[in-house]
Amino acid sequence: MASIAMAASLRTFLRPHRCRLLLRQSRSLSASAAPAGAAAASTVIRRSVVEVLRERGLVEATTSESLGSASASPRELKAYCGFDPTAESLHLGNLLGLVVLSWFRRCGHNAVALVGGATGRVGDPSGKSAERPELDLAAVETNSNAIKSLIGQILDRAPEPSQHSQSGKNLNLEQNEQALVNSGEKMGSFQILDNYDWWKDISLLDFLKEVGRFARVGTMIAKESVKKRLMSEDGMSYTEFTYQLLQGYDFLYMFRNMGVNVQIGGSDQWGNITAGTELIRKILQVEGAHGLTFPLLLKSDGTKFGKTEDGAIWLSPKMLSPYKFYQYFFSVPDIDVIRFMKILTFMSLDEIQELEESMKKPGYVPNTIQRRLAEEVTRFVHGEEGLEEALKATEALRPGAQTQLDSQTIEGIADDVPSCFLPYGQVLKSPLVDLAVSTGLLASKSAVRRLIKQGGLYLNNIRIDSEDKLVEEGDVVDGKVLLLSAGKKNKMVVTSRFISLKASHVPASVDRAQMTTLVGPEISARKR
Repeated sequence: MASIAMAASLRTFLRPHRCRLLLRQSRSLSASAAPAGAAAASTVIRRSVVEVLRERGLVEATTSESLGSASASPRELKAYCGFDPTAESLHLGNLLGLVVLSWFRRCGHNAVALVGGATGRVGDPSGKSAERPELDLAAVETNSNAIKSLIGQILDRAPEPSQHSQSGKNLNLEQNEQALVNSGEKMGSFQILDNYDWWKDISLLDFLKEVGRFARVGTMIAKESVKKRLMSEDGMSYTEFTYQLLQGYDFLYMFRNMGVNVQIGGSDQWGNITAGTELIRKILQVEGAHGLTFPLLLKSDGTKFGKTEDGAIWLSPKMLSPYKFYQYFFSVPDIDVIRFMKILTFMSLDEIQELEESMKKPGYVPNTIQRRLAEEVTRFVHGEEGLEEALKATEALRPGAQTQLDSQTIEGIADDVPSCFLPYGQVLKSPLVDLAVSTGLLASKSAVRRLIKQGGLYLNNIRIDSEDKLVEEGDVVDGKVLLLSAGKKNKMVVTSRFISLKASHVPASVDRAQMTTLVGPEISARKR
């Protein structure tokens, strides 16, 4: 009787909840194929998504070897990856999860992006040396909505298997993609869910009774993420300790109610992922739940890729411009560029190998591969418009470029490079040597003079050859800004209009010369 009551209670606890989801049905692949092509398709052996991921260096571990065979059949798998709303944007470390979900879709499976509207209020202790700062409910909701929108935009840009490389080459598709096209299969769909939609209806007593009793404390403590924190000076709170059960229940809930049977995540998520597969096996007493982890995004020296002195590399253009995002990838060292191309782009491995070989040939132009990597990743994250914006700014801001600079282009990067404000009168007729020092571009006048002799000082991308150069009215672009460059990388945006002094507030007794000195020619002319 007790077992019958428990089973009834469990069915009640696992009842379907109303879920808020965004279903994005992908575009269908063209099913038109010549009879000869159809005949050839029958001889093509479909490769599993796990094989594809492993070949590209995107598999760290799997919970079961059976995942490989299951993933060879389209629509067999429904994979999910979780994203906690700790900020208004995802960062570069989260991009691998979106790439792997996209590979599942490209191989004919369905994908789910789970936003942690509930778990984000607790904070995942994995990979953290201290407890995460607590977010208020308003911040969690704001972050969740922003992340859902961002995920939807990025996943919707995943190229279909029938699309060739963006380079314009007529490249053959990789074997698994060719099989997918020839067999007429559609690219998998994706959904965006929020775990708050089911957690809001679950009481603590229900959770402890129906889930907690199946969790073994010894097993939970043995998780690597827990052991590291328990050995730290601050230890671990009970709230953080239970996080693995919360994430495990997410997998259980979606497995039971939505058919999700694969959880993916970074290698630091192994403990949380196995907590889910264990709960499914113990509570539902079924097999078929799988886990897959991918390596963390690291540089060859072992440090995290995506962390800079200025902070994280964000995926949202509201927090980091496409130009700055593009530049980050353009600066990847040669030793890392091919590996990042394999794991972060959808280019064929054949083409990547060709590019790798080209790096070893005489006459190779430095940063050619980096430019291609930056284009592919920027296109996936920011779309064609974002890539065009980044390319336009990159070309326009290249010292010596012939592109005509405008104030909008310069102001567009003001948040991404050092910038300062100086009154218009302090800029006009100022010796450029003095200006380069007063703005902080260079430390001393002697350093400026040396750079001029070396041909490395630029004003609005024009090389300065004379130490006696004065800033003229025409040097202030659109009467607003100017751009100083020391070499190719060090830049300074100088806003030169006295913004706080409006022309309408200038007494009529001030003559034109005085007014121009104060506010610049544009406002001066408008006032008169």
